[in-house]
Amino acid sequence: MPRAMLDYTKTVLQKVSFDVKLFAKELKKAVSRLLPSEIEELKIWLQYYILDKPELQPTLILIKA
Repeated sequence: MPRAMLDYTKTVLQKVSFDVKLFAKELKKAVSRLLPSEIEELKIWLQYYILDKPELQPTLILIKA
């Protein structure tokens, strides 16, 4: 079940990536709900996902805090 939450989070983040504020809001929610190991996996995924999206680069701070 926890894996499903991580996959759902990735899907939501992909769908809202057009809006930086909405992306940041969803990322904050994800960090508060996921397990520490899932957050680490999300961090790795996020670093690759935002490579071609410079407007989302500042959101990395939210997941490193």
